Amino acid sequence: MVKRIFTSFAIEDKTTRDLFVGQARNARVPYELVDMSVKEPWSDSWKTRCRTKIKGCHGVIVLISKHLKNADGAIWEIKCATEEGIPILGVYMKDCNILDVPIELSGIKKVSWTWANIGDFVNGL
Repeated sequence: MVKRIFTSFAIEDKTTRDLFVGQARNARVPYELVDMSVKEPWSDSWKTRCRTKIKGCHGVIVLISKHLKNADGAIWEIKCATEEGIPILGVYMKDCNILDVPIELSGIKKVSWTWANIGDFVNGL
């Protein structure tokens, strides 16, 4: 069974997210990445669709960047996944560290961006 993984990220990091997804395809990882990136994340219909997608996933990977703390949509996605009991993994992007982590990821495992680290999370779901 292919596991579905929701990807959450700051919209300013769309290029990094695209690289993340592209590398996943090239690495032929045994999971499908899903996201709900939009320009206006606060509409009720977006929240309803996003919650449905998150609930349909086995886990959530949050891309941690310098922009994440101010990314209202991504913060909402993290809260939603927590409310729904979906396992979350934080993945540090280049030049990011614990100081870039929003409070919503407190107590959540965070790792450097390696396919081994991501694979360990996915395989443990």
